[in-house]
Amino acid sequence: MSKLVPASDAVSRIPDEAIVTVSSSSALGCPDLVLKAMGERFQAEGHPRNITTMHPIAAGDMYGVKGMEYLAHDGLLTRVLAGSYPSGPSSLEMPEIWKMIVEDRVAAYNVPSGIMFDMHREAAARRPGVLTQVGLDTFVDPTREGCAMNERGAAAPIVQRAEFGGQTWLHFPNIIPTVCILRATTADEFGNLTYEHEGAYLGGLEQAICVRNHGGLVIAQVQRVTAEGSLRPHDVRVPGHLVDLIVEDPDQKQTTETPYDPAISGQIMRPWDSFALAEHGVEKVIARRAAMELRAGMSANLGFGISAMVPRILLEEGHPKAVTWAIEQGAVGGVPLTGFAFGCASNAHAYVPSPQQFIYFQGGGFDMSFLSFLEVDVEGNVNVSKLSKKPYLTAGCGGFVDITAGAKKIVFSGWFEAGAKIELGPDGISVAAPGKFTKMVDQVEHVTFSGRRARELGQDVIYVTERCVIRLTDQGLVATEIMPGINTQRDIVAASDGRVTVAENAALMPKSLFTEGPMGMAV
Repeated sequence: MSKLVPASDAVSRIPDEAIVTVSSSSALGCPDLVLKAMGERFQAEGHPRNITTMHPIAAGDMYGVKGMEYLAHDGLLTRVLAGSYPSGPSSLEMPEIWKMIVEDRVAAYNVPSGIMFDMHREAAARRPGVLTQVGLDTFVDPTREGCAMNERGAAAPIVQRAEFGGQTWLHFPNIIPTVCILRATTADEFGNLTYEHEGAYLGGLEQAICVRNHGGLVIAQVQRVTAEGSLRPHDVRVPGHLVDLIVEDPDQKQTTETPYDPAISGQIMRPWDSFALAEHGVEKVIARRAAMELRAGMSANLGFGISAMVPRILLEEGHPKAVTWAIEQGAVGGVPLTGFAFGCASNAHAYVPSPQQFIYFQGGGFDMSFLSFLEVDVEGNVNVSKLSKKPYLTAGCGGFVDITAGAKKIVFSGWFEAGAKIELGPDGISVAAPGKFTKMVDQVEHVTFSGRRARELGQDVIYVTERCVIRLTDQGLVATEIMPGINTQRDIVAASDGRVTVAENAALMPKSLFTEGPMGMAV
């Protein structure tokens, strides 16, 4: 019997009550055709019913690749665990999956991506679940939300605290997936999978092994099928004995709004001068100051938002290869991309499977992490994972918790106030009109990063804003560097309602931050 089947036949094999693990990162590697067929089968037949889905990183986006949105039906989906969820601007309609979450129609959990990959590995080896210190004193910890996103999630906990070896750990008991849906570029007739057009391997291999070890069903979506034996063994990332069914989709996108870019999959290398530089403005000034923390030879992790501009600062300054970047989807080296291609890189040195990349992150092997913030509180806690008023504006925690748990140094970037009128000139920054509210709050809505635990571990933490550089100290948030043009009392102390103090020896940042061209930064 051939493994190649239509998507409708593949999903007809998925039983009610299944636990389905999906390999994807937004539109990158998303098996969208299979997920669509699954939703269509439910609408036509009422099956499969009451399934749980597991998404180490989000499946689908809000720009044409629907992913998990196809599964957002009452009766079909009863529980969802995801490292991240589809997100986008408030100008777009809230995705149905988010409506289900906020209306408490599905038990929902936001689990750090690295922990989710760990869950597959531990279940595959039949060990007793994940034991980790990643997420202690954050929303992951059962002393806070325990990953739950709503009341239905909180009513069925998935994590507990445990004492082991004289230390406190978080224990995630096994949740064993029975179906795996993954995506690759090419399958041979036996089911061997290669990823030559993909921008990342993600975690498909680990997810497939986990399901296979428990006698489940593995479905692979691919762009094309070739004869058995025609693929180079060294190119095969998922061997065919793990794959039950193959679904062909010649129209699958490489990533969001990108049919195919050979530089994303490492098949060509782009000239360094072909990359767009950061647009001149206040956010570029923030990114420049963040970049000044780097030194040649470092390895650094990169997140979304303002911090994603930092590699473009190095490009403009003539240092494209000074730092080795590592992103959670798996690319190492090169230039991490922004916008719709976020999660991909061009001119990468290598592509590491996401589960192994997260081992590197969780163990703190890198020198520095550049991340963004939505709000910071007096304890130094950071929220990037929850906005109750507009929940789908944030994707959730993704790999943020895994990355920050063991990082030696963390550089957070963001705006001091929301909606302030900021004027940028050649000699500095001025606040022409105050913002609607400060990002420096008494208590963050969601603790994605614990300032208290960071101090206990001795992590070096700074927050770079358009007004100052703030350092996390035992005395709280202290501004140690001031942007030229900023009035410290009015624009920092008063604007934060006293939550940020100014060091007596606070330094003035260099005016070279404001130049239109390269600032002459050495690395």
